[in-house]
Amino acid sequence: MSKLIIHGRKSISGTHRTPGNKNAALPMIAASLLTSEPVTLKNLPLIVDVRTTLKLLSDLGAEVKLNESKREVTIHARKIRTKVSKELCGKVRSSILFAGPLLARCGAATLYPPGGDVIGRRRIDTHLEGLKSLGASIATGSSYSFKAPKGLTGAYILLDEASVTATENLIMAATLAKGTTVLYNTACEPHVQNLCTMLNAMGAKISGTGTNRLTIEGVEKLHGTEQRIGPDYIDAGSYMVAALITGGDLTIEDIEPDDFSVLIKPFTRFGVKYHFDPLKKTLRLPPRQKLKTEYDFGDAIPKIEDGPWPMLPSDLMSVLIVLATQARGTTMFFEKMFESRMYFVDHLLGMGARIVQCDPHRIVVTGPTPLHSSRVASPDIRAGMALLIAALGAKGETTILNANSIDRGYEAVEQELRALNASIERVND
Repeated sequence: MSKLIIHGRKSISGTHRTPGNKNAALPMIAASLLTSEPVTLKNLPLIVDVRTTLKLLSDLGAEVKLNESKREVTIHARKIRTKVSKELCGKVRSSILFAGPLLARCGAATLYPPGGDVIGRRRIDTHLEGLKSLGASIATGSSYSFKAPKGLTGAYILLDEASVTATENLIMAATLAKGTTVLYNTACEPHVQNLCTMLNAMGAKISGTGTNRLTIEGVEKLHGTEQRIGPDYIDAGSYMVAALITGGDLTIEDIEPDDFSVLIKPFTRFGVKYHFDPLKKTLRLPPRQKLKTEYDFGDAIPKIEDGPWPMLPSDLMSVLIVLATQARGTTMFFEKMFESRMYFVDHLLGMGARIVQCDPHRIVVTGPTPLHSSRVASPDIRAGMALLIAALGAKGETTILNANSIDRGYEAVEQELRALNASIERVND
């Protein structure tokens, strides 16, 4: 375990390059199991969850060659086992993504309950029902046993929720199924689109990418490929907030134009000024911005709520709450997806924020309020980063315990922030 010690009130300024998207990397790594040929992934984020997922592949028998200096990995799943490590499953949410490709290629898979952040109930029913519709038999208990000895068969599947990981799992399973699969009410986030692009490059026949209705014509075999993982817009949004609340002058490189309108929309609610160059894919935030909440028609208090793409991503909610504490005005935040996402606001209250928690899903934030130092614990990836950003804007020295949770989603966070003028150090207990 480790902790971060931050001395706040230093402007976060300079240039930050957005790393590869964590939520794209994990399913793309899992998809390498669908072929016996080598798969190379570039722009790989060097974070804990990615490393754990690569260990899962190695444990299954795949050959994994990681080149950290080039930020790329080559995976050769020539011969693989179908039982996934119980210990490693418990460390990462993405372990559930191995069910689809293992079933499709090998006709069997044994997994254990996935780990990951405790931000509320994260049901896997959509995965299970979808795989059953494709012909798999499933036994659950202390482990999940999937079997399809005669292979999978295409089907029409209406997902009961637009789950990102269930969509990805079913897409991967359907690529090698007999016949045609239609998936309706699918997630269409950029990382889902990244996965579809990769699979089509491997020989899959997927149409409807970017919509909530996908058609997959099953093929007999997939081949290897070389793919670049798209930039992480959640990482970009997080560093934007760090610069805004510290008055910094920040340029962010590698922002995908197609993601930009969704990324920037909530920021404009707080009067954020920016310069975006779609050709260079760069975003510049001028320094010392005056943040002010834009009210709805009739001076009604605005509501910021998350939802499936292209609505506000839930993973941006925590850092936007910190931004709202430094904007003049009042804003309601409505977290629809996870009932424990808002629990970290108790720490913000302890740092001087003015927040009313209405229920597990809704809070009202009034700003601006000066934040002061505290000693807090990171409960999950996004809340941990939000508390770190709050500490950057707070007066005095703040200690963040359980900093390892932040490492699961943000790469070398203290090194990157130090390069941007932050006073931050890590202490390993």
